[in-house]
Formats: sequence, C-alpha cells, structure tokens
Amino acid sequence: MIDQFTDVVPSFFGTLNQGPLTLTIFLHTIIVLPMFWIYFSEKRKLNK
Repeated sequence: MIDQFTDVVPSFFGTLNQGPLTLTIFLHTIIVLPMFWIYFSEKRKLNK
C-alpha cells in the first residue's frame, strides 16, 4: 500500500497520499468520527 517515494520535503501527508484510500481513511478517522461522537454526546445532554 505504501511505496517508497522521493520528495523534496518528505511530509506526513505525502506518505499518506501514496495509497488511493490512505488519505481518505485517515481524514475520516480524524474528522468524521469525532463529529459523530460530539453529536451523540450533545444529543444526550439535550435529552436530560
């Protein structure tokens, strides 16, 4: 999934962008999953 690549500045996102789905999976874990967690916790607070 991750191939060796040469870059002027070897960056974290450059490594993630190697695979077709790595960046997508990474961004979903970082952004979308916490959004669900916040949504349900706020909903629980409002119901109390």
